[in-house]
Amino acid sequence: MTDAKFEDGAEQPLRLMAADMDDLQVMSALTQDAVFPGNEMSFRKSERRFALLLNRFRWEDKTAAERRGRDFERVQSVLFVDDVLGVQTQGVSRDEETVYSLMSMAFEAGEDGMGRLILTLSGDGAIALNVEALNVSLKDVTRPYVAPSKQAPGHDD
Repeated sequence: MTDAKFEDGAEQPLRLMAADMDDLQVMSALTQDAVFPGNEMSFRKSERRFALLLNRFRWEDKTAAERRGRDFERVQSVLFVDDVLGVQTQGVSRDEETVYSLMSMAFEAGEDGMGRLILTLSGDGAIALNVEALNVSLKDVTRPYVAPSKQAPGHDD
């Protein structure tokens, strides 16, 4: 018997849940550099649910794409945050022309499991979700497609 490798899940759609800081760290890494227009986010106050439709870079497939010499891929994914009590934004417009890049997700714990989930966007944008508990899910909803740039995202150090 051999241990599972990261690449073993490369061809399957992601379906992940985050209920603690370790889970969120993994989800944050897999959603880094996901892009979305400002009109693809919604907060349903009565359901206490925030949703964001992302075009996610497939970090889990990057090594396999490099090894096989094929183009990098993106996939549409939905990020759901449940148990949301309120949403605050900074430097975020809800129009369809403005495209954002998700850089990271972090949780600032409060009392009794409550806290703030911070979605940091490239530039100066941020989305803060006041939550009753950390309850985040990510689900791929389309088949992967060739990344328009055919490149992996890069960051200046």
